[in-house]
Amino acid sequence: MTTTHQAPFSLRSIAVPAFGPALLFSIGEGAILPVVALTARDLGASVAVAALVVTVIGLGSWFFNLPASLITLKFGERWAMVGAAAASALALAAVALAPLLPGGLWLLAAAMLVVGMAASVFSLARQKYLTEAVPVILRARALSTLGGVTRIGIFIGPFIGAAVMQSAGITGAYWVGVAAMVAAAALSVTIPDLMAKPAADDGAPVRQATLRSVAASHAGVFLSVGMGVLLLSALRASRQVVIPLWAEHLGMDATQASLIYGLSGAIDMLVFYPAGKLMDRKGRQWVAIPSTLIMGTAMLLIPLSAGFVGLLLGALLIGFGNGISSGLNMTLGADFSPDNGRSQFLGLWRFLADAGATGGPVLLSAVTAAASLGAGVAATGVLGFAAAAVFAVTIPRLKHRRNY
Repeated sequence: MTTTHQAPFSLRSIAVPAFGPALLFSIGEGAILPVVALTARDLGASVAVAALVVTVIGLGSWFFNLPASLITLKFGERWAMVGAAAASALALAAVALAPLLPGGLWLLAAAMLVVGMAASVFSLARQKYLTEAVPVILRARALSTLGGVTRIGIFIGPFIGAAVMQSAGITGAYWVGVAAMVAAAALSVTIPDLMAKPAADDGAPVRQATLRSVAASHAGVFLSVGMGVLLLSALRASRQVVIPLWAEHLGMDATQASLIYGLSGAIDMLVFYPAGKLMDRKGRQWVAIPSTLIMGTAMLLIPLSAGFVGLLLGALLIGFGNGISSGLNMTLGADFSPDNGRSQFLGLWRFLADAGATGGPVLLSAVTAAASLGAGVAATGVLGFAAAAVFAVTIPRLKHRRNY
Protein backbone atom coordinates (compact mmCIF):
# COMPACT_ATOMS: atom_id res chain seq x y z
CA MET A 1 0.00 0.00 0.00
CA THR A 2 1.34 3.42 -0.96
CA THR A 3 0.97 6.32 1.42
CA THR A 4 0.10 9.70 -0.06
CA HIS A 5 1.28 11.85 2.84
CA GLN A 6 4.69 12.02 4.45
CA ALA A 7 5.69 13.67 7.70
CA PRO A 8 7.40 17.02 7.10
CA PHE A 9 11.18 16.86 7.12
CA SER A 10 12.87 18.14 10.27
CA LEU A 11 16.53 19.02 10.71
CA ARG A 12 16.26 17.67 14.25
CA SER A 13 15.61 14.21 12.84
CA ILE A 14 19.13 14.10 11.35
CA ALA A 15 20.89 16.45 13.77
CA VAL A 16 23.22 13.94 15.42
CA PRO A 17 24.36 12.01 12.33
CA ALA A 18 24.43 15.15 10.18
CA PHE A 19 26.21 17.60 12.47
CA GLY A 20 27.79 15.44 15.18
CA PRO A 21 30.71 14.16 13.06
CA ALA A 22 31.45 17.70 11.81
CA LEU A 23 31.52 19.02 15.38
CA LEU A 24 33.88 16.27 16.54
CA PHE A 25 36.17 16.61 13.51
CA SER A 26 36.45 20.37 14.00
CA ILE A 27 37.12 19.95 17.72
CA GLY A 28 40.04 17.73 16.75
CA GLU A 29 41.31 20.37 14.31
CA GLY A 30 40.82 23.17 16.81
CA ALA A 31 42.73 21.31 19.52
CA ILE A 32 45.89 20.99 17.43
CA LEU A 33 45.95 24.22 15.40
CA PRO A 34 47.42 26.44 18.16
CA VAL A 35 50.27 24.02 18.89
CA VAL A 36 51.45 22.91 15.44
CA ALA A 37 53.96 25.76 15.11
CA LEU A 38 55.14 25.23 18.69
CA THR A 39 55.65 21.54 18.02
CA ALA A 40 57.69 22.33 14.93
CA ARG A 41 59.86 24.69 16.97
CA ASP A 42 60.36 22.01 19.63
CA LEU A 43 61.52 19.66 16.86
CA GLY A 44 64.18 22.14 15.74
CA ALA A 45 62.40 24.16 13.05
CA SER A 46 63.10 27.84 12.49
CA VAL A 47 60.23 30.33 12.81
CA ALA A 48 59.82 30.44 9.02
CA VAL A 49 59.77 26.65 8.70
CA ALA A 50 57.32 26.37 11.60
CA ALA A 51 54.96 28.77 9.81
CA LEU A 52 55.34 26.74 6.64
CA VAL A 53 54.36 23.54 8.46
CA VAL A 54 51.13 25.22 9.57
CA THR A 55 50.47 26.36 6.01
CA VAL A 56 50.79 22.76 4.79
CA ILE A 57 47.36 21.98 6.33
CA GLY A 58 45.61 24.53 4.13
CA LEU A 59 47.62 23.58 1.06
CA GLY A 60 46.77 19.92 1.55
CA SER A 61 43.08 20.76 1.76
CA TRP A 62 43.21 23.06 -1.26
CA PHE A 63 45.01 20.74 -3.66
CA PHE A 64 43.13 17.63 -2.53
CA ASN A 65 39.64 19.01 -3.22
CA LEU A 66 39.53 17.48 -6.69
CA PRO A 67 40.74 14.00 -5.64
CA ALA A 68 38.34 14.28 -2.70
CA SER A 69 35.43 14.54 -5.11
CA LEU A 70 36.46 11.29 -6.78
CA ILE A 71 36.95 9.52 -3.44
CA THR A 72 33.48 10.59 -2.30
CA LEU A 73 31.99 9.45 -5.59
CA LYS A 74 33.67 6.03 -5.36
CA PHE A 75 33.07 5.19 -1.70
CA GLY A 76 30.01 7.26 -0.86
CA GLU A 77 29.59 10.02 1.70
CA ARG A 78 29.51 7.84 4.79
CA TRP A 79 32.65 5.82 4.15
CA ALA A 80 34.52 8.85 2.81
CA MET A 81 33.93 10.57 6.16
CA VAL A 82 34.87 7.48 8.13
CA GLY A 83 38.10 7.09 6.17
CA ALA A 84 39.00 10.78 6.42
CA ALA A 85 38.49 10.89 10.19
CA ALA A 86 40.44 7.66 10.65
CA ALA A 87 43.33 8.94 8.54
CA SER A 88 43.45 12.13 10.61
CA ALA A 89 43.46 10.13 13.82
CA LEU A 90 46.43 8.06 12.64
CA ALA A 91 48.30 11.18 11.50
CA LEU A 92 47.78 12.94 14.82
CA ALA A 93 48.79 9.85 16.77
CA ALA A 94 52.02 9.79 14.76
CA VAL A 95 52.65 13.44 15.69
CA ALA A 96 52.10 12.68 19.36
CA LEU A 97 54.86 10.07 19.07
CA ALA A 98 57.08 12.27 16.85
CA PRO A 99 59.59 13.19 19.61
CA LEU A 100 60.31 9.47 20.00
CA LEU A 101 60.87 8.85 16.30
CA PRO A 102 63.66 9.85 13.89
CA GLY A 103 62.86 12.65 11.47
CA GLY A 104 60.19 14.09 13.75
CA LEU A 105 59.90 17.38 11.88
CA TRP A 106 59.34 15.65 8.53
CA LEU A 107 56.81 13.39 10.19
CA LEU A 108 54.97 16.43 11.57
CA ALA A 109 54.85 18.07 8.13
CA ALA A 110 53.61 14.85 6.50
CA ALA A 111 50.97 14.41 9.19
CA MET A 112 49.69 17.96 8.72
CA LEU A 113 49.47 17.34 4.98
CA VAL A 114 47.35 14.25 5.69
CA VAL A 115 45.13 16.23 8.08
CA GLY A 116 44.54 18.85 5.39
CA MET A 117 43.78 16.24 2.75
CA ALA A 118 41.44 14.39 5.10
CA ALA A 119 39.66 17.65 5.96
CA SER A 120 38.90 18.25 2.28
CA VAL A 121 37.42 14.75 1.90
CA PHE A 122 35.41 15.01 5.12
CA SER A 123 34.04 18.48 4.34
CA LEU A 124 33.10 17.67 0.77
CA ALA A 125 31.37 14.44 1.77
CA ARG A 126 29.49 16.22 4.55
CA GLN A 127 28.35 18.98 2.19
CA LYS A 128 27.26 16.52 -0.50
CA TYR A 129 25.30 14.44 2.01
CA LEU A 130 23.35 17.43 3.33
CA THR A 131 22.77 18.74 -0.20
CA GLU A 132 21.04 15.51 -1.15
CA ALA A 133 19.42 14.59 2.17
CA VAL A 134 17.82 17.95 3.03
CA PRO A 135 14.91 19.46 1.06
CA VAL A 136 15.76 22.60 -0.89
CA ILE A 137 13.51 24.77 1.30
CA LEU A 138 15.73 23.94 4.30
CA ARG A 139 19.06 23.77 2.48
CA ALA A 140 20.53 27.10 3.63
CA ARG A 141 19.58 26.43 7.25
CA ALA A 142 21.21 23.00 7.10
CA LEU A 143 24.44 24.22 5.51
CA SER A 144 24.60 27.36 7.67
CA THR A 145 24.26 25.12 10.70
CA LEU A 146 27.04 22.92 9.34
CA GLY A 147 29.25 25.97 8.98
CA GLY A 148 28.29 27.16 12.45
CA VAL A 149 28.93 23.79 14.06
CA THR A 150 32.36 23.68 12.45
CA ARG A 151 33.19 27.11 13.86
CA ILE A 152 31.99 26.07 17.31
CA GLY A 153 34.29 23.05 17.20
CA ILE A 154 37.27 25.12 16.09
CA PHE A 155 36.48 27.58 18.89
CA ILE A 156 36.20 25.11 21.78
CA GLY A 157 38.88 22.68 20.59
CA PRO A 158 41.80 24.82 21.84
CA PHE A 159 40.25 25.05 25.31
CA ILE A 160 39.90 21.27 25.55
CA GLY A 161 43.44 20.87 24.28
CA ALA A 162 44.74 23.42 26.78
CA ALA A 163 43.04 21.60 29.66
CA VAL A 164 44.64 18.28 28.72
CA MET A 165 48.04 19.89 28.14
CA GLN A 166 48.09 20.97 31.77
CA SER A 167 48.88 17.38 32.70
CA ALA A 168 50.06 15.75 29.47
CA GLY A 169 52.22 18.47 27.94
CA ILE A 170 52.01 19.65 24.35
CA THR A 171 51.35 16.13 23.04
CA GLY A 172 48.09 16.19 25.00
CA ALA A 173 46.55 18.42 22.33
CA TYR A 174 47.28 15.78 19.70
CA TRP A 175 45.74 13.04 21.81
CA VAL A 176 42.62 15.20 22.12
CA GLY A 177 42.66 15.40 18.34
CA VAL A 178 43.02 11.62 18.06
CA ALA A 179 40.08 11.04 20.40
CA ALA A 180 37.88 13.53 18.56
CA MET A 181 38.72 12.05 15.15
CA VAL A 182 38.05 8.50 16.33
CA ALA A 183 34.70 9.64 17.73
CA ALA A 184 33.91 11.39 14.44
CA ALA A 185 34.68 8.21 12.50
CA ALA A 186 32.57 6.10 14.85
CA LEU A 187 29.60 8.47 14.61
CA SER A 188 29.94 8.71 10.83
CA VAL A 189 29.34 4.96 10.58
CA THR A 190 25.80 5.54 11.87
CA ILE A 191 24.86 7.93 9.06
CA PRO A 192 21.96 6.42 7.09
CA ASP A 193 22.54 5.78 3.42
CA LEU A 194 20.69 8.00 0.99
CA MET A 195 17.98 6.51 -1.16
CA ALA A 196 19.05 6.14 -4.78
CA LYS A 197 17.33 8.54 -7.17
CA PRO A 198 14.90 6.94 -9.58
CA ALA A 199 16.11 6.33 -13.12
CA ALA A 200 15.01 8.56 -15.96
CA ASP A 201 11.54 7.82 -17.33
CA ASP A 202 12.83 6.98 -20.80
CA GLY A 203 15.17 4.36 -19.35
CA ALA A 204 18.17 5.80 -21.19
CA PRO A 205 21.47 5.22 -19.43
CA VAL A 206 23.00 8.28 -17.79
CA ARG A 207 26.59 8.93 -18.77
CA GLN A 208 28.81 9.38 -15.72
CA ALA A 209 30.15 12.91 -15.44
CA THR A 210 33.87 13.62 -15.15
CA LEU A 211 35.81 16.52 -13.69
CA ARG A 212 36.57 17.74 -17.20
CA SER A 213 32.97 17.53 -18.41
CA VAL A 214 31.60 19.24 -15.29
CA ALA A 215 34.20 22.01 -15.51
CA ALA A 216 33.31 22.59 -19.17
CA SER A 217 29.53 22.44 -18.82
CA HIS A 218 29.46 24.71 -15.76
CA ALA A 219 32.26 27.10 -16.72
CA GLY A 220 29.81 30.00 -16.73
CA VAL A 221 28.86 29.35 -13.11
CA PHE A 222 32.47 29.02 -11.98
CA LEU A 223 33.46 32.24 -13.79
CA SER A 224 30.54 34.23 -12.38
CA VAL A 225 29.18 33.19 -8.98
CA GLY A 226 32.40 31.24 -8.40
CA MET A 227 34.40 34.46 -8.55
CA GLY A 228 32.21 35.89 -5.80
CA VAL A 229 32.90 32.82 -3.69
CA LEU A 230 36.64 33.21 -4.33
CA LEU A 231 36.54 36.85 -3.22
CA LEU A 232 34.48 36.05 -0.13
CA SER A 233 36.91 33.31 0.87
CA ALA A 234 39.86 35.67 0.43
CA LEU A 235 38.12 38.25 2.64
CA ARG A 236 37.35 35.66 5.33
CA ALA A 237 40.91 34.35 5.44
CA SER A 238 42.37 37.86 5.59
CA ARG A 239 40.30 38.80 8.63
CA GLN A 240 42.06 36.10 10.67
CA VAL A 241 45.39 37.79 10.00
CA VAL A 242 44.28 41.43 10.15
CA ILE A 243 43.00 41.47 13.73
CA PRO A 244 46.20 40.22 15.45
CA LEU A 245 48.46 42.22 13.10
CA TRP A 246 46.64 45.51 13.70
CA ALA A 247 46.54 44.80 17.44
CA GLU A 248 50.31 44.44 17.38
CA HIS A 249 50.58 47.59 15.26
CA LEU A 250 48.74 49.49 18.00
CA GLY A 251 51.11 48.12 20.65
CA MET A 252 48.64 45.75 22.34
CA ASP A 253 49.87 42.68 24.18
CA ALA A 254 48.94 39.11 23.28
CA THR A 255 46.20 38.97 25.92
CA GLN A 256 44.37 41.99 24.50
CA ALA A 257 44.72 40.72 20.94
CA SER A 258 43.40 37.29 21.94
CA LEU A 259 40.44 38.84 23.75
CA ILE A 260 39.45 40.87 20.69
CA TYR A 261 39.87 37.86 18.42
CA GLY A 262 37.86 35.66 20.77
CA LEU A 263 34.96 38.13 21.09
CA SER A 264 34.84 38.47 17.32
CA GLY A 265 34.65 34.68 17.06
CA ALA A 266 31.87 34.56 19.66
CA ILE A 267 29.70 36.96 17.64
CA ASP A 268 30.53 34.87 14.57
CA MET A 269 29.00 31.77 16.17
CA LEU A 270 25.77 33.35 17.38
CA VAL A 271 24.11 34.35 14.12
CA PHE A 272 24.54 31.42 11.72
CA TYR A 273 21.06 29.90 12.05
CA PRO A 274 19.01 33.11 11.61
CA ALA A 275 21.09 33.86 8.52
CA GLY A 276 20.35 30.42 7.07
CA LYS A 277 16.65 30.90 7.78
CA LEU A 278 16.74 34.26 6.00
CA MET A 279 18.41 32.70 2.95
CA ASP A 280 15.78 29.96 2.81
CA ARG A 281 12.86 32.37 3.08
CA LYS A 282 14.04 35.42 1.14
CA GLY A 283 16.84 34.18 -1.11
CA ARG A 284 20.62 33.96 -1.07
CA GLN A 285 21.21 37.60 -2.00
CA TRP A 286 19.68 38.75 1.29
CA VAL A 287 22.75 37.40 3.08
CA ALA A 288 25.43 37.33 0.38
CA ILE A 289 25.39 41.06 -0.32
CA PRO A 290 25.01 42.44 3.25
CA SER A 291 27.63 40.09 4.72
CA THR A 292 30.31 41.07 2.20
CA LEU A 293 29.48 44.76 2.48
CA ILE A 294 29.66 44.60 6.28
CA MET A 295 33.02 42.82 6.29
CA GLY A 296 34.41 45.10 3.59
CA THR A 297 33.33 48.19 5.54
CA ALA A 298 34.82 46.83 8.77
CA MET A 299 38.13 46.19 7.03
CA LEU A 300 38.20 49.79 5.80
CA LEU A 301 37.44 51.08 9.29
CA ILE A 302 40.09 49.06 11.12
CA PRO A 303 43.06 51.15 9.86
CA LEU A 304 41.27 54.17 11.33
CA SER A 305 41.17 52.62 14.82
CA ALA A 306 43.71 53.93 17.30
CA GLY A 307 43.06 51.85 20.40
CA PHE A 308 41.45 48.82 22.01
CA VAL A 309 37.84 49.99 21.71
CA GLY A 310 38.11 50.99 18.06
CA LEU A 311 39.70 47.70 17.02
CA LEU A 312 37.20 45.75 19.13
CA LEU A 313 34.25 47.42 17.40
CA GLY A 314 35.76 46.70 13.98
CA ALA A 315 36.45 43.09 14.92
CA LEU A 316 32.89 42.63 16.22
CA LEU A 317 31.54 44.01 12.94
CA ILE A 318 33.72 41.57 11.02
CA GLY A 319 32.51 38.73 13.24
CA PHE A 320 28.88 39.65 12.60
CA GLY A 321 29.38 39.88 8.85
CA ASN A 322 31.26 36.60 8.73
CA GLY A 323 28.73 34.92 10.99
CA ILE A 324 25.73 35.73 8.83
CA SER A 325 27.64 34.37 5.82
CA SER A 326 28.07 31.00 7.53
CA GLY A 327 27.33 28.25 5.03
CA LEU A 328 26.90 30.71 2.14
CA ASN A 329 29.65 29.20 -0.02
CA MET A 330 28.33 25.69 0.60
CA THR A 331 24.74 26.73 -0.07
CA LEU A 332 25.60 28.37 -3.37
CA GLY A 333 27.65 25.34 -4.36
CA ALA A 334 24.73 23.07 -3.52
CA ASP A 335 22.28 25.28 -5.43
CA PHE A 336 24.24 25.16 -8.65
CA SER A 337 25.49 21.56 -8.42
CA PRO A 338 23.98 19.10 -10.91
CA ASP A 339 22.53 15.73 -9.89
CA ASN A 340 24.91 13.97 -12.27
CA GLY A 341 28.41 15.11 -11.32
CA ARG A 342 27.62 16.70 -7.96
CA SER A 343 30.81 15.38 -6.31
CA GLN A 344 32.99 16.73 -9.10
CA PHE A 345 31.18 20.07 -9.11
CA LEU A 346 31.56 20.51 -5.35
CA GLY A 347 35.23 19.54 -5.58
CA LEU A 348 35.81 22.27 -8.16
CA TRP A 349 33.72 24.71 -6.11
CA ARG A 350 35.75 24.06 -2.97
CA PHE A 351 38.97 24.36 -4.99
CA LEU A 352 37.91 27.89 -5.98
CA ALA A 353 37.01 28.79 -2.41
CA ASP A 354 40.30 27.48 -1.02
CA ALA A 355 42.20 29.34 -3.74
CA GLY A 356 40.65 32.54 -2.43
CA ALA A 357 41.42 31.59 1.17
CA THR A 358 45.07 31.13 0.21
CA GLY A 359 45.26 34.26 -1.92
CA GLY A 360 43.67 36.68 0.56
CA PRO A 361 46.56 36.72 3.06
CA VAL A 362 49.01 36.80 0.14
CA LEU A 363 47.35 40.00 -1.12
CA LEU A 364 47.51 41.48 2.37
CA SER A 365 51.20 40.63 2.63
CA ALA A 366 52.03 42.00 -0.83
CA VAL A 367 50.29 45.36 -0.34
CA THR A 368 51.74 45.70 3.16
CA ALA A 369 55.25 45.09 1.83
CA ALA A 370 54.74 47.58 -1.01
CA ALA A 371 52.97 50.30 1.00
CA SER A 372 51.88 49.83 4.62
CA LEU A 373 49.82 47.56 6.85
CA GLY A 374 46.94 50.04 6.77
CA ALA A 375 46.94 49.98 2.97
CA GLY A 376 47.03 46.18 3.01
CA VAL A 377 44.03 45.99 5.34
CA ALA A 378 42.12 48.49 3.20
CA ALA A 379 42.94 46.47 0.06
CA THR A 380 41.37 43.39 1.60
CA GLY A 381 38.32 45.48 2.47
CA VAL A 382 37.88 46.28 -1.21
CA LEU A 383 37.48 42.54 -1.78
CA GLY A 384 34.23 42.69 0.19
CA PHE A 385 32.75 45.34 -2.09
CA ALA A 386 33.90 43.43 -5.17
CA ALA A 387 32.27 40.23 -3.84
CA ALA A 388 29.03 42.10 -3.12
CA ALA A 389 28.97 43.44 -6.68
CA VAL A 390 29.53 39.99 -8.15
CA PHE A 391 26.80 38.44 -5.99
CA ALA A 392 24.35 41.23 -6.82
CA VAL A 393 24.71 40.49 -10.52
CA THR A 394 25.13 36.73 -10.59
CA ILE A 395 22.99 35.12 -7.87
CA PRO A 396 19.51 34.32 -9.19
CA ARG A 397 16.79 36.28 -7.45
CA LEU A 398 14.49 33.25 -7.38
CA LYS A 399 13.96 31.65 -3.98
CA HIS A 400 13.20 27.95 -4.47
CA ARG A 401 11.00 27.73 -7.52
CA ARG A 402 13.70 25.50 -8.92
CA ASN A 403 16.85 23.79 -7.70
CA TYR A 404 19.10 26.21 -9.59
